[in-house]
Amino acid sequence: MVISAACPRRRWGKTGLSIPVIPYGTQGFGNNFGPVTDEEAKLLVRRAVDLGVNHFDCARCYGDSLRKLGVAIQHGVVARDEIIISGRVCCHSGAPWGGYGEGDPDYGKGRVLADVEDQLSILGIDRFDALFVHDPAAIEPTLAVGGTLQGLEEARAKGWVDWIGYGMKPHDFHLAVIDTERTDALLCFSDFNLLRQSAAQRLLPAAADADMGVLNGWSIMRGWLTGTPLEQIAAPHKWNKDQQRAERMRLWCKERDVSLLALALQFCLAETRIHGNPAGSLNSTQLEANVAAASTTISADVVQAFVAAGL
Repeated sequence: MVISAACPRRRWGKTGLSIPVIPYGTQGFGNNFGPVTDEEAKLLVRRAVDLGVNHFDCARCYGDSLRKLGVAIQHGVVARDEIIISGRVCCHSGAPWGGYGEGDPDYGKGRVLADVEDQLSILGIDRFDALFVHDPAAIEPTLAVGGTLQGLEEARAKGWVDWIGYGMKPHDFHLAVIDTERTDALLCFSDFNLLRQSAAQRLLPAAADADMGVLNGWSIMRGWLTGTPLEQIAAPHKWNKDQQRAERMRLWCKERDVSLLALALQFCLAETRIHGNPAGSLNSTQLEANVAAASTTISADVVQAFVAAGL
């Protein structure tokens, strides 16, 4: 595929960083959606940067992707000053480093500092551009004295990260954090796309008022809104209501020779209070398709007809 233009960019809120509108979600090469070798990951990282997708959004819980991104950096595939890296301090459970598992996570600042230092070592860098407290089950302990957010603040004081925030789903949690005026950016997910737009009700207005940098996860709903037949993702008898709607959207687009992927991404890009929509590409074909979709134009007539269809 020949890409005629580099990926569009936006100012990421108060961070002042210029980021691609579709940052690379490194889970794409973390082996969770299919095997990707170190060499393949290195080629993907280089190709992404060449296309203007130089923001890599990573996490320990994204399979083996953190190590692979570190391999690409340490092998000179990309220079540190070519890329933007946002990472996570996971708070899923009591498992090591707050990963998926059982029990309550350690919300203490000491764990945060140890975690960040270890991740910097894995990546072979001396600082993150941004770090998010990731998916806490409760918000209060992260905001408490000696808690997770204080840990990120101390990591910033050490020069280990420039900008800090939260990546999580509950809007009430996000609004509580925004009210503290202690953070710079946020990541929400699964609530602003062709299927759902609940983030527009309270969260995006509050984020815009505070000039927060906003990342919008699941803009293509983990592949449901890419034009891939849903039966290739899940058996039809297991489809939920959103998947049934996504398949109707796919068929509507197919009948009119419209790219569902482009429609899905352009719908999100029309919301200017969102600055980046991370997408995890498994291979260069997906990466190039995402960049092309983010760089294309969907006519107003198509959008109006899609809305009128009430899918």
